[in-house]
Amino acid sequence: MVRIGYTMMTEQAGPRELVGHVVRAEEVGYDFSVTSDHYFPWLRAQGHAPYAWSVLGAAAQATTRIPLMTYVTCPSVRYHPAVVAQKAATMQLLSGGRFRLGLGSGENLNEHVVGGGWPAVDVRHEMLEEAVEIIQALFKGGHVTRHGTHFDVESARLWDLPDEPPPIGIAVSGEQSCRLAGRFADLVIATEPKAGLLEAFDRHGGAGKPRVGQLPVSYDPDRETAVKRAHAQFRWFGSGWKVNAELPHPDSFEAATQFVTPDDVAASIPCGDDPDAFVEAVRPYVEAGFDEVALVQIGGDAQEPFLDWSEKTLLPALREAFA
Repeated sequence: MVRIGYTMMTEQAGPRELVGHVVRAEEVGYDFSVTSDHYFPWLRAQGHAPYAWSVLGAAAQATTRIPLMTYVTCPSVRYHPAVVAQKAATMQLLSGGRFRLGLGSGENLNEHVVGGGWPAVDVRHEMLEEAVEIIQALFKGGHVTRHGTHFDVESARLWDLPDEPPPIGIAVSGEQSCRLAGRFADLVIATEPKAGLLEAFDRHGGAGKPRVGQLPVSYDPDRETAVKRAHAQFRWFGSGWKVNAELPHPDSFEAATQFVTPDDVAASIPCGDDPDAFVEAVRPYVEAGFDEVALVQIGGDAQEPFLDWSEKTLLPALREAFA
């Protein structure tokens, strides 16, 4: 059975709404949830970017069953890895062991705000590797002192540690990140259904570990409305990681996607209310080897009808197709 997840997308809803949405996602039967960790929305039309970790803390108290995960946090520019370790350990305690720490090398869109510049991709991967080593060391308990290439840690210790530290997931997009994930991660994260990424993850030590994908969808009883919403808020999605990681501002994404048409978006994102179209959009992830797929319903105002439809129609269709 492929596990189907729900995405709390901080770029498209306020903090109270996000918590309400994940409570409802738990009620309708989603298997897990993930949360983006942004300082900016991708496009101005999305209109939000609350602090993900406060939302997660509130969600941990408002829910009882559904697992929670960052998808993903960059632990190397906007946050120091020692602080990420503290936040993650606290979340694992608040959630009663339901938290997974998803990490990645970040996007300029969110990390530029601290004024430290945006390193080249090879340097970002070096920073991520060093950050993960620090986080894992702190999860083991005791004091950690380290003076590395990118980070200094001086006699740090986590005073509130869960019995089991949160599993660490690492987002991948190519061979270099797959090598890092295979060595350090408890699970792998991707936003494209590419079997080659999972094969590379396996080659570098990831065989047998969970693999989590993510898929944007746009439900609406009126397909034209669903396509219009997807185009307004999600036309950036098809630009690919090499572009999305580099642009510094929503206005940059506006310019980069000015020639993307609604038909272009509808060709890559299932829109409307035909459950078969949504099933077929999930299928490439299943065939590639993903065992978990988190859906992103586009549009903050469209969450409640989507969740109602999920309970009655979508989740039963997905479970029938991929049981």
